[in-house]
Amino acid sequence: MQENGFLLWEPSNEAVPFHPVIESDRVEGTAVFNQLGRQIGTIKRLLIEKVSGRVLYVDVTFGGFLGIGVHHRTIPWGKLSYVRDLEGYRTDITKEQVQGAPSFCIEGDDEVWPDRKRQQEMRDYWHDYPRGPI
Repeated sequence: MQENGFLLWEPSNEAVPFHPVIESDRVEGTAVFNQLGRQIGTIKRLLIEKVSGRVLYVDVTFGGFLGIGVHHRTIPWGKLSYVRDLEGYRTDITKEQVQGAPSFCIEGDDEVWPDRKRQQEMRDYWHDYPRGPI
């Protein structure tokens, strides 16, 4: 039985239809791959502009083991594209670019601190300047 694109029980020969909308909790935990199909990180959270509701950035985690040594970096949402075959997001950003990127998150802390200085550092790093009021 299918409901809202989800298989609730029993195997089915029917293809689940593609839906252009996805819930944020289904994006969180999804792998991010480079152009060669190698995983370079995992989406931790989406950063959404309050007024417009647009997803602007993604907090990507990489490295570490069992939560120790995990690093957070923030990349523009527009740099990701979903690839059904990978069941993840592909980007042309290299692992080195992600590792060198500024972050909204403070290392070792799970909170997001989007102050103006960090926002500007991130925009400068990614050459991702606002296209409207933020």
